[in-house]
Amino acid sequence: MIKTSVVILNWNGRVFLEKFLDKVIKYSLSDNCSIYVADNGSTDDSCAYVRQKHPQVSLLELGYNYGFARGYNEALKMVESEYYVLLNSDVEVSPGWLDPVISYMDSDPDTAVCQPKILSYADNSKFEYAGAAGGFIDKYGYPFCRGRVMNITEEDRGQYDDVKKIFWASGACMFIRSSAWKEYEGFDPFFFAHMEEIDLCWRLNNKGKKIMYIPTSVVYHIGGGTLSYDSPMKIFYNFRNNLFLLYKNLPGRKLHKIMFIRMCLDGIAAIRFLITLKLNAFSKVVKAHIHYYQHRKALRDKRKELQKDIIQYPGELILNKSLVFSFFIRKRRTYSQLMND
Repeated sequence: MIKTSVVILNWNGRVFLEKFLDKVIKYSLSDNCSIYVADNGSTDDSCAYVRQKHPQVSLLELGYNYGFARGYNEALKMVESEYYVLLNSDVEVSPGWLDPVISYMDSDPDTAVCQPKILSYADNSKFEYAGAAGGFIDKYGYPFCRGRVMNITEEDRGQYDDVKKIFWASGACMFIRSSAWKEYEGFDPFFFAHMEEIDLCWRLNNKGKKIMYIPTSVVYHIGGGTLSYDSPMKIFYNFRNNLFLLYKNLPGRKLHKIMFIRMCLDGIAAIRFLITLKLNAFSKVVKAHIHYYQHRKALRDKRKELQKDIIQYPGELILNKSLVFSFFIRKRRTYSQLMND
């Protein structure tokens, strides 16, 4: 069995394949590493491009847009290796990007997932929104990163150059043991896109597995390649999937209180959208909550299964305060300020 497989999930992304696939091949392909492009039913000529220009890349044609979550689930059924690297199509990799992460995971069998340092492709001096230097959540489920809090990204000055245990690793560039992926059944397809990696990492944390950030591996991410960060559909998935995430994974003693407060916070966000005449965004928040209630029965079944065999609650990795309050009221705009508040 080959050591590592880099798997790029593509949907109408020929422009990104043309821009970034050459470097993925140059800095990754070897006797120990295969490269796959898994196509999620693209309607552009992405598949023809890969076949014609990069025959050394294995093309997996899924034939349908399954979304990010199920798309990877379907693709990885066809891939055999010790490690999977889930890589967004809009990521530029750097020389030697695989080696430090694979070496670390080889040395620590309790580490199930890793992510590299993720910098902005547009400005290499700054962290990128989706992952930065490793992800965390606050007690109400709001995600943030070392190097990115809300919409504020920090300059990379080496302040996060330590190997660090994190709560979640970015799906933009996620290293995961194939054994862990299979045992914990990959991403939850309910999520379709956004926060499915946080859900998977939470499940792994509950089983005592480690999620690590390895800064000596560096990649550069455009971000928003499929949906821009202010897209109404992204607003919908972020609000809906955050409710999915909390309901599935919170321990029983915290569930009702946290869900109630989160509903109130979402209501405040919706009113803010309404007051500022962002009517499309307002409607997406309402739609997100409707979808959540429509899926409650199925989510309850998932929750029952997940709660059976929890080894530990990863409370030490969850910020025990409100990120929204700290950011907007106390003006804490960086990870360090949050931690030292």
